[in-house]
Amino acid sequence: MTAPVVHIASLHKTYRTGLRRRGVEALRGVDLVVPRGEVLGILGPNGAGKTTLLKVLLGIVRPTSGEVRLFGQPAGDPSARRQLGYLPENHRFPTYLTARQTLDIYGRLADVSDADRHTRIPALLEEVGLASWGETRVGAFSKGMMQRLGLAQALLSAPELVVLDEPTDGVDPVGRRDIRDRLRSLKQAGTTVIINSHLLSEIELVCDRVLIMNKGRIIRSGTVDEVARQGTGWRVEVETLPPSFPVGALPVRLEENGRTFVVDDGRADTLNALIDRLRASGVTILGVERYRASLEAGFIDLITAGEGVS
Repeated sequence: MTAPVVHIASLHKTYRTGLRRRGVEALRGVDLVVPRGEVLGILGPNGAGKTTLLKVLLGIVRPTSGEVRLFGQPAGDPSARRQLGYLPENHRFPTYLTARQTLDIYGRLADVSDADRHTRIPALLEEVGLASWGETRVGAFSKGMMQRLGLAQALLSAPELVVLDEPTDGVDPVGRRDIRDRLRSLKQAGTTVIINSHLLSEIELVCDRVLIMNKGRIIRSGTVDEVARQGTGWRVEVETLPPSFPVGALPVRLEENGRTFVVDDGRADTLNALIDRLRASGVTILGVERYRASLEAGFIDLITAGEGVS
């Protein structure tokens, strides 16, 4: 049976700080399995443990206890890291190098062959929208262009796992769309992707699964629909509502405009009961639409409620 790309069990990480070596628990019993081909988004407030989790996964930080394996090998093992591409947050490239030279040097460091570098560098520059900037020094690049170049660097060795830390930070809307398209093509090719981002709207658009971390623990994991606050519901817009209409007779709410009912529980029988009452009262129904609560709403609800935190 093929091992998952990532397998983490009972992961703890405690940092020792100050003269008294006071312990700060960054990770407090994390369990995580990431299968091949999944696009996973990691969310959480500052200090939730997201960065520490990625550093342990990459072999940069040693865990205090627990098991962390990549492709069936211990995290940090050279054979496992050879299959890994990484885009760190706030990465820096030597400003005196051109984009092509930068990718060539990083390709050499990753042991990409001369022949592969020769073909992959122009192709990747094209894919990330930097084809006409290949001979331009990196010092002239904007933040968004640096992110595009960083993504090309992460994909240079054709890795089976790509870890991206804030990949769309500083990228304009067109660039974010291009990166989303690239991530979708990676998924179609069977590449596993882990994304850490504060842009919840981007996570919502590309990820198969989302996990939310807070205070060193995973407090929720599931699809975007499962993590969203109210799941799915209905909106019913009417033309004019008579003052005598019994608004409180059903488990629905009326928005401030006085013309839009919201069925938060998403139940078809609640929707039908509302429509029946509206018709019986002679109310003209202008439209019925299905909606899904945003991932941002679910995230805020979980964090502010302190769910799963002791």
